[in-house]
Amino acid sequence: QVQLVESGGGLVQPGGSLRLSCAASGSIFSIYAMYWYRQAPGKEREQVAGITQGGSTDYADSVKGRFAISRDNAKNTVYLQMNSLKPEDTAVYYCKVWGRPSPSGPDMYYWGKGTLVTVSS
Repeated sequence: QVQLVESGGGLVQPGGSLRLSCAASGSIFSIYAMYWYRQAPGKEREQVAGITQGGSTDYADSVKGRFAISRDNAKNTVYLQMNSLKPEDTAVYYCKVWGRPSPSGPDMYYWGKGTLVTVSS
């Protein structure tokens, strides 16, 4: 019954910025980590960034220094601030949550439906 609601995608010029948001709604007991993935046309889906509820972060080499992941644990929300965007960043961006829906489990991965980011002049 957990659902991920994404927002913030759209069209932006090279060098511009966007901020993606993903909120986990519905009943959930614990969230261990939240991630952003992306899939460009003709390419495999790849992990862009991840963050644990303890605050540890990790980034793909292609976005280091340009993207920043953050979260609001109280709101069960993860953000992706994307700066200095390049045409190569064009992709469908997906939110993923690793969590536990109830005290009895099981632990599960949840996926959002994706939001399109297009970087073009």
